[in-house]
Parts: sequence; structure tokens; C-alpha cells
Amino acid sequence: MRRIAVDVTPLRVSRDFRRLWLGLLGSQFGFQFTLVASFIQVFRLTDSAAAVGLIGAVGFLALIAGTLAGGSFLDAVDRRKVLMATQVALMAGSGLLLAGAINGDPPVALVYAGVAIIAGVSAIDSPTRAAITPRLLSPELLPSAIALNQVVWNSTALIGPAVAGVVITRFGLAWAYGVDVMSYLAMLAAAIGIRPVPPEGAEGAKTGWAAVREGFAFLKGRRVLQSTFAIDIVAMVFGMPRALFPILALTQFHRGESAVGLLFAAPAVGALIGALTTGWVKHVKHQGRAVIWAVVVWGAGITAFGLVATNLWLGLFFLAVAGAADVISAVFRTTILQLSTPDHMRGRLSGIHILVVTGGPRLGDLEAGLVAQAFSPWASVVSGGLLCIAGAGLVAWIYPELRRYHAGQPG
Repeated sequence: MRRIAVDVTPLRVSRDFRRLWLGLLGSQFGFQFTLVASFIQVFRLTDSAAAVGLIGAVGFLALIAGTLAGGSFLDAVDRRKVLMATQVALMAGSGLLLAGAINGDPPVALVYAGVAIIAGVSAIDSPTRAAITPRLLSPELLPSAIALNQVVWNSTALIGPAVAGVVITRFGLAWAYGVDVMSYLAMLAAAIGIRPVPPEGAEGAKTGWAAVREGFAFLKGRRVLQSTFAIDIVAMVFGMPRALFPILALTQFHRGESAVGLLFAAPAVGALIGALTTGWVKHVKHQGRAVIWAVVVWGAGITAFGLVATNLWLGLFFLAVAGAADVISAVFRTTILQLSTPDHMRGRLSGIHILVVTGGPRLGDLEAGLVAQAFSPWASVVSGGLLCIAGAGLVAWIYPELRRYHAGQPG
């Protein structure tokens, strides 16, 4: 059991990591409410799959802007102060959505604006936390810490959407956005409570556009890092049908909006089980191969989900299988990145990583919505899963370095 169960040593040995972990638990739980509410609200306002998919495009553009903005200063200032500022900005974005929901049916542009603010700020917030973590723990504990963060993301992704669906159905959208606004207080309190975290070698560090260019230049020639970004983009752009969940709940599974929460939560069920049984990951040497096979299983799970017809519970099972595979891919990809990047570059590289990890699903929202509008939701899901499997094979062929990568090897 010790070999299989998630290793909680990082929570025991580092007070600051423990505080950030608990803060992440609170803020991520609230974010799930806004995620579900924004999809439902846009579908109510427009009755259009393409309009729901456009949430992804808006979020992706905001992520790019946030990544460029964050890259200009993340490795030159105290990351603790940045983390505090981003919580206030995230509360403002959710507050805009709350105000619109309170006033009735807002213009859809206001919903897009709130989504853009949250996405843009998250492109600064997430890499800041990611860059702090290696400073709080020894290198051998980093995979375990990443797995513990996966427990947070997936437990909140499991519970949050299910609760959000019920809250929205019974009380309305405003309550969902209100929960999100308050949840950021947890991370704000955690950031206030930890020690200052100035980047190592921050003296004389580049800022502005020169810092952004330096961050992207670091990737040149580092094909293993490039491959981890490429394979995740493939998985999320083609194999992430979440924008279709409000539509599938009504048109394929013939359920109400409460089923939307179940569909959002299902991948997190598998991911949470996967994260809670990651005690073995620190023993894996061929981490690149593990990434490739995990993405293949993700694509197979999504394909199977698209083939279940009206059987909701079987569909939820296959989404859970996909989620379990995704969390394994995430643990190894993040470990490869963090251990291959020096601290004075870690904020910028984490920003690029977050752009890929969170931008991919947003592009996937757009792809899923457009294909569903042109053909059908069923065709969008199945074709996306198959393209994910094919894409993983293509990345493995183009980047043989990923197949050969083993733990401890430079990226």
C-alpha cells in the first residue's frame, strides 16, 4: 500500500507547501463553479454550440496575453507578492460574472470578458505557484508534490462540477459565481502566510520583452521539453469534449442540467483515483514512454465515450478511464519540466507550460464546438478521440527523444 498510495511526505516536511496546497484546494473548488456556470450561461443565452466553443477561443487568447505579461517579470520579483496580487485579480474577474448574473441575462460579451480576465490572470497565477514548489522541497520529493497537486485539481474537479450543477439548478448562476469569488480567499491567506520567495539569481534578471524572448529561447534545442508540450496539445485540442457536455446532457443522454455536472466530474473520478495511487511514479525511469502511453489511453477513453449512445453511466465510466490516464501524463510531464529547468527560468517556462496545459482544453472547446456545429456532437467526440491517438503516435515518431527519455536526464 505504501508503494501504491500517494506519498504525503511533502505535506509533512514543508509548512509552506502545506499552506499552498490547502489554498489551492479552496480556490480550485470555487473555480469549478465558474467553469460549469459559464458554459451553461452561454448556452442559455445563445442556444449555440459554436458560441459555447467560443469560450475556449476567448480563454486561449487571454492565456497568451497573460503568459506574455507574466513572462516579463515572473523571474525577477518575489513570487509570493505576485501570488497575492493574482488572487485579488481573480476575485475581480469572478465578481464581474457575478454582477452580470445578478442583473439577469447579461450580454454574452460580458460573460466572455469575465472568462478572459480569469484566464489571463491564471496564466500568471499558476506558473507562479509552480515555480515556488521546487524551492520548498528536495528534488526527490517533487514527483510526489506534483501528484498531491493533482489530487487537489482532480478532487475539486470531481466534487465541484457535481455540486455546481445542483447549485445552479436550485439557486441560479449568481450563487455559483459567488462561491468562486469567496474561494480565492483561501489562496490569498496561504500566500500571506508563507515566506518570501525571490527567484534565485534575480539580481540583474531580465524584465520586459527581453525576458519573454529569453524564456522561449530556452526551449530551442530541448526536444524532450518540446515533445511534452506537443503531445499535451494533441491530447487536449482533439480529445477534450467538455464544451459539448451541456449539449450532450440534453440531446444524447436526455437528462437535465444536473447531468452536466456529472459529465464534468467523471474524468476527475478517474484522475483522482489515479492521483491517489501514484506512490509508484517515483520508481518509473522511462518517464517519456509513460507519457506517450498515457495519452493513447486518454484518446481511447474519449473515443469509447462517444460510442456509448444513450448509456450515461457507461459514458461516465469511459470518461473516468480517460481522466486516470491524463493524471499520469500530467505528473510525468510536469516532473520532466521542473527538473530540466533552472530556477531563474522556471517562472517563464512554467508559464509556457501552463499556456499549453490550460490553453489546449480551451482550443479543444473551440474545435469540439465547431465540429459539432458542422456535423454532430457525436462525430465531434469520436473523431477527436481517434485523432488524439493518431497524434500521440505522430509525436512519438517525430520526437524519438521522448521515447528514450529516462528520469534524471536533461530535457
